[in-house]
Amino acid sequence: MEDHHAILAVLADYFAGLYTGDTALLRSVFHPDAALFAEVAGQPYHKRLDDYLAGVDTRRSPEELGEPYRMKVLSVDVTYSIATARVHVPAHGFNYYNHLSLVRYEGVWVIVNKTFFDVPLRAQKEPA
Repeated sequence: MEDHHAILAVLADYFAGLYTGDTALLRSVFHPDAALFAEVAGQPYHKRLDDYLAGVDTRRSPEELGEPYRMKVLSVDVTYSIATARVHVPAHGFNYYNHLSLVRYEGVWVIVNKTFFDVPLRAQKEPA
């Protein structure tokens, strides 16, 4: 249960970083070699962490846009020193669904991979 709580703390920082646009906080929850994959607006998307954070730095945060904070954890599965988390991130007019792979690396839980997709907020109801 201790690992589960530690992962929830990582996810809370992940959400806070996304919501406020705090790239230093976001960097702290990712492994430096993390990779991000998705299909965004019908196009393949792949970025390394530094490129992703540069994009976060140049856009207005959900907080700056006055969007309500509605990010939430949908599930967490822990097996020894690896874990997966599925999270819902409504932001910038989209429902983002993230599947995050985490590893306990040098004693600290970090996100090593993020896969995600986006659906316009008005196009779909939230999954159960």
